[in-house]
Amino acid sequence: MISRLGILFMRALAPLPLPWVRTLGHGFGVLLYFLVWPRRHVVDANLRACFPQWPEAERRRVNREIFVHVVQAWLDRGWLWHGDPDVVRRRVVLTGSVRELAGNEPTIVFAPHFVGMDAGVTGLTQQLPRRFIGIYTPQSNKIVDAWVLQGRHRFGSARPLSRADGVRELVSALRAGDVMYLLPDMNFGPEESIFVPFYGVQAATVPSLSRFARLGKAKVVPVITRLTPTGYEVKVMDAWEGFPTRDVEADTALMNQRLQEYIDTMPSQYYWVHKRFKTRPPGEPGIY
Repeated sequence: MISRLGILFMRALAPLPLPWVRTLGHGFGVLLYFLVWPRRHVVDANLRACFPQWPEAERRRVNREIFVHVVQAWLDRGWLWHGDPDVVRRRVVLTGSVRELAGNEPTIVFAPHFVGMDAGVTGLTQQLPRRFIGIYTPQSNKIVDAWVLQGRHRFGSARPLSRADGVRELVSALRAGDVMYLLPDMNFGPEESIFVPFYGVQAATVPSLSRFARLGKAKVVPVITRLTPTGYEVKVMDAWEGFPTRDVEADTALMNQRLQEYIDTMPSQYYWVHKRFKTRPPGEPGIY
């Protein structure tokens, strides 16, 4: 019942003016910042680890902004997934090297976990004549799972593939000209991860970007989505030169280094609510 009411609430937000939605998101975000203290602690621990030079007042300010941006981006799913397509097109603007995503060359979009990632995939699939694939993790609630799947694949011919489908099918689709939308910058546990630096801290990181690029003979194109007062800017960057190499660990370390550069331009829009350092190298103390 709660999930159905939540979806109805999101549908009701769709036709509202964007400033109203963002104001509501700001209020909810500040409220959650004060109420959900365990997650606030996670954000603070992440910021302490990655930005030790920041004064405490700066960390608190950015921490609050993170909660606000996370909630605003969440509520924006109302109009992204249920709003008028023309409204979505006006609010989600593609910029940068969009030509990198033309044609049918095997391509991996490196899409880090900025709060606008759902707007990013919506803009790409609505405005570009390419078929997109992505690795999808099912939600525990079946109603929410169906809603998320429908929303993220509202436009174009995007299709989800699960890890159960296997690497072979993913690589086959990539080589056939599909664009893979890949988000490999979270901590998925120690099983398939390697430890490489992230802001100077050893972080368990899945080396999937390097491996899929090599297996699929694909270029890697970073796409960074920024939440703006008028919607979102989806910035397509130039493809990385000389990537991948034969050294998976070096490639994965480079991915984190490039990610740091993107985060530094808008640290309060990265998804710091995730326990990025929950997996530690043997013998190292926990961060949380």
